Amino acid sequence: MTVGDSTGGDSTGRDAIGPDAARRDSVGRDAAPAHTGGTLDVLDVRPAPGTPRPYHFPGFVRSVLPNGLTVLVSHLPGRPLLTAQLLLEGGAGTERPERAGVTVLTAEALTEGTARHDAIGLIEASERLGAGIQAGCGWETTAGTVDVPRRHLAPALDLLAEVMLEPTFPETEVTRLRQERENDLLQARADPRRRAERAFATTVYAASSPFARPTAGTEETVPGIDRAAVMARYPSLLDPQRATFIVAGAVDGVPVVDLVAERFGGWAGPGDDLATHSLDAAPNPAGRQVVIVDRPGSPQTEVRIGHVGLARRIPDYHAVVVMSAILGGLFDSRLQRLLREERGYTYGVHAGFDLRRAPGPFAVRMAVQTDVTVAAVGDALDVLRRMPREPPTDAELDAARDFLIGVFPLRFETASQVVAAISGLVAMGLPDDELDRYRPAIAAVTADEVLVAASHVRADEMSIVLVGDAGRIEAGLRASFGPVAVVHDPLLSGAGAETRDPVPGGEGRRD
Repeated sequence: MTVGDSTGGDSTGRDAIGPDAARRDSVGRDAAPAHTGGTLDVLDVRPAPGTPRPYHFPGFVRSVLPNGLTVLVSHLPGRPLLTAQLLLEGGAGTERPERAGVTVLTAEALTEGTARHDAIGLIEASERLGAGIQAGCGWETTAGTVDVPRRHLAPALDLLAEVMLEPTFPETEVTRLRQERENDLLQARADPRRRAERAFATTVYAASSPFARPTAGTEETVPGIDRAAVMARYPSLLDPQRATFIVAGAVDGVPVVDLVAERFGGWAGPGDDLATHSLDAAPNPAGRQVVIVDRPGSPQTEVRIGHVGLARRIPDYHAVVVMSAILGGLFDSRLQRLLREERGYTYGVHAGFDLRRAPGPFAVRMAVQTDVTVAAVGDALDVLRRMPREPPTDAELDAARDFLIGVFPLRFETASQVVAAISGLVAMGLPDDELDRYRPAIAAVTADEVLVAASHVRADEMSIVLVGDAGRIEAGLRASFGPVAVVHDPLLSGAGAETRDPVPGGEGRRD
């Protein structure tokens, strides 16, 4: 759950609207002035937002089966394509470090064969129902989901029960999935954006934290994940008392709870303690660092600036959302205005908090021309330093609140979106009415509260991670920001792996 990302725009804020959005065309140029001709006077006045119409997040009814499984049902009139999801406690953040990636691979393998269907048979059975079945995991939870027309809900739940409670984890399929992940890791090393994300996580978090590595595992751990490892991980997730079944769509007249009870009521648990241990979000003990992953000849630099941020359950959440929009979540955010509009350093810059059950990262993300890397980093840090000292203007505050309030209902147009939102409440341990209170709470955020929320942005503790041509940017970074660690990767440079000016916690870095 990312503050800024989750407002409905893309990573650069392109879909956001701000005070100047109506005056710009698709590439950000000033739009032509309003036409005036003949006796018709056309005022060059931007239309103002109207009063938001009332909106309430869809309610849901809570039931608990005798085995402890919680069932949440949300009726959405007019949406006959239903979504049903079994949400299990325990995700990539609760696995053993030496088995990093096993939960993702386990989730992916759930749909590769059951006691009654092989992988192809399962696909064919779901397609006959007009259904789609997926499984996956995040940091906190693992889930199996089916989207299906209302009239086929019962047989679709049969298939979902097979996938979640009767998987066989065929060895050939597990091997294939592992090899795909190994290839993906190789591709990620050569992709500047993904490499920057990986290096940033490693730099910001302690090696003991699962957040220091990708959810799908690393080069060191993935090769050791076999069917035995998957079979050992799977039971640890299976505890109905820690699981939630969510159904949304036009379910009026459908005995949803009875249908779920017939298929999941006999499921017994519990799993083991592995699924519920607390997430470790310890920061890197080395503190603030400047790291370059050398990519010789690169015409631009991928930049990440940030530190360990916040958990989702914070008292000033809504103020943080508004503050993040003003800082780097809207097209007219402070970072965007300076770095794109005034300086011309980047096509887009985004900043925000990735809010997880344990503190996720705060990050500024952008790609800039190599020659302006140092200047762009310095300007971004200046904006971050000023954020806790400069209250938002009335225009900034109005634009952020209006946008967040206006796009909020658009996030829940389909049954699958509603299920995803409810599963987020469950995963984060939030109250049932959390989303229904969102718009009024956002509307009530004041300038003073935004200023207080900005204290969570600690510019002087920001690590700086770059993927770019070290030969062209290292000296300037060192002069402006202090010691620099340079990581050389044979895949990117053809040189032997080495690190100059190593920093504590940086040795043996595998990005």
